[in-house]
Amino acid sequence: MSLLILLAGILLLFILILKKVNPMIALLGVAILTGLFLGMPTSKVMNSISSGIGSTLGSMVMVLALGAMMGKLIEDSGSARKIVFILIKSFGKNNIQWAVLITGLMVGIPLFYNAGFVVLIPLVFAISAATGLSKLYIGIPMATALSVTHGFLPPHPGPVALSAIFHADIGKTLIYGLILSLPIAVIAGIYFPRLIIKRDQPVLSALVIEEGDELPSATRSFITALLPVFLIIAGTVGSSVSIDYFGKSFFTFLADPTAALLLSVIITLFVQQTSIEKAMLSCAEGVKSIAMIILIIAAGGAFKQILIDSGMGETVKQLTANLNLSPLLLAWLITASLRVTLGSATVAALTASGMVLPLIGPNAPPELMVLSVGAGSLMFSHVNDTGFWMFKEYFNLSLKETFRTWTAMESIVSVLGLLGVLALNQL
Repeated sequence: MSLLILLAGILLLFILILKKVNPMIALLGVAILTGLFLGMPTSKVMNSISSGIGSTLGSMVMVLALGAMMGKLIEDSGSARKIVFILIKSFGKNNIQWAVLITGLMVGIPLFYNAGFVVLIPLVFAISAATGLSKLYIGIPMATALSVTHGFLPPHPGPVALSAIFHADIGKTLIYGLILSLPIAVIAGIYFPRLIIKRDQPVLSALVIEEGDELPSATRSFITALLPVFLIIAGTVGSSVSIDYFGKSFFTFLADPTAALLLSVIITLFVQQTSIEKAMLSCAEGVKSIAMIILIIAAGGAFKQILIDSGMGETVKQLTANLNLSPLLLAWLITASLRVTLGSATVAALTASGMVLPLIGPNAPPELMVLSVGAGSLMFSHVNDTGFWMFKEYFNLSLKETFRTWTAMESIVSVLGLLGVLALNQL
């Protein structure tokens, strides 16, 4: 009976999102109703709501805020555009897909998906016009890179939230995510479009894209864009050494994503040649841009806690005990089903987290569970996903063409992510 109530709650959530109800309001309302129908007293329901919001945001809200500040500083300074120009000049016209893919990965790490897409899409169109190559042939590598970083790599909201819920080490999650992201991005972003898209005949004119004199130097651009990643990885590696040595406490400090991002923001403020007043405005705008994302994550944490406190997670664990499936595969299946139903990758991942949390164990480390759920949250994007419509409208595609390109690419990333997680679990 409890499983039917959960399914009814998920169906209600799907209907509300389909009716354009704000996901935060939908999640919060469905969480309360689900808790009540599962027999939880009203006081316990509201305590679970508060506990879920607090436990989810408590360990990650500063990571999200500082990450948003960092991304906005990079965007406003022109560092992201500078990286684009450098890579395009380095790779040349014949290897332009590789330049766009690497650009997407580098820009996608500090920037959220929508911001990265908006920053890079004008360059995609400019490259297409200059080379005579199809916009999709150039654009799919960019979208793939942004999607991969969005699903697998902190400090993006989904992986950060899941790391907090599963008590996963963010540094290890980032390292495992990078191991998965690079080959997946190459397969889905380079080789997949070559199979389905006809490469137009290049025009004879040279590739000319105006760079402008106002952009920062290459050194400043690369340092600021990749600094958070380098600091977190350095801290994780340095603190994981078993023996004690001078400076280990500093690496332990760096391994904390809040500390790494705060240090990155401070260093960026010194490195970039801009006034403190202007930089602070950028930081404020960055946080404003993710305010709703934070609220959605908070509501998702509330729903997660309802599922845990009602015993639903244990129920799912018992029902699946005899299926003889890997917990990581099961987590992917549950999340993928929710993604197809609900549309939003973040909402699907957070909804699934409360159901799959009890599955974490020796055969399913928390870091790999984060990546398995992240992979499932990218599965089969279609008409109930805003990313689907963004891709369709920017590239002026029909629904059939969007399914053939965007939806297929997202599904490839998801399935390859699952296979990669299962392979890492065997090591």
